[in-house]
Amino acid sequence: MCEACIAGLAPLRPEYFCLQCRTPFLNASPLNAQGLCGLCAAGLIRFDAAYSYGGYEGNLRTLLHLYKYQRMRPLSVPLGRLMMRALPRDERIDAIVPMPLHWRRWLSRGFNQSDLLAREVGARSGLPVEDLLRRTRNTKVQAGLSGRERRQNVKDSFALPDPSRAKDRCLLLVDDVLTTGATLNAASGALKQAGARRIAILTLARPDRRSDNSPRGATAE
Repeated sequence: MCEACIAGLAPLRPEYFCLQCRTPFLNASPLNAQGLCGLCAAGLIRFDAAYSYGGYEGNLRTLLHLYKYQRMRPLSVPLGRLMMRALPRDERIDAIVPMPLHWRRWLSRGFNQSDLLAREVGARSGLPVEDLLRRTRNTKVQAGLSGRERRQNVKDSFALPDPSRAKDRCLLLVDDVLTTGATLNAASGALKQAGARRIAILTLARPDRRSDNSPRGATAE
């Protein structure tokens, strides 16, 4: 991955977005007076903030697929560097938590892409990386499911072997892509139930719903 390719990966900078989940919008009409979208205003989103570097399309999507499905693990280094650009310096973080894979999916893929990205972010930020979460069941792939079906699919699919490690802490939950946010929301709920004070999400990419090029059948977790 040359520097020219990295330089060409433009960050996602929408003019209108939800202040909590950071979903981009074409205009301010989906946002309430507090700047929240409908899901966040209704209290359905368990994480407190979400940050992504770029849109899940074009070269960034291609690189993510090479990394995740073609097992080009060294890409975690430049991709992790991009993720650091999306993380605000004033975001308080006690520990970084990588999104876990179920052991069956880990055996199939051979590695946890989110864990490698989390450790790259940890190395660059000096923050500890802690495996606080585990998958309790192997959920079916989210692609092709509606928002409600996605939330039901991942319901109660995360647990903490030691809940005391999350209590009163500000945690950064790291994954590769944020699509509807259902999986990350379920993981955040498990951490909040264990007493976490604040959950921020950091991903490399998310679909830009303002664009017709946004992939509808994204294969992200």
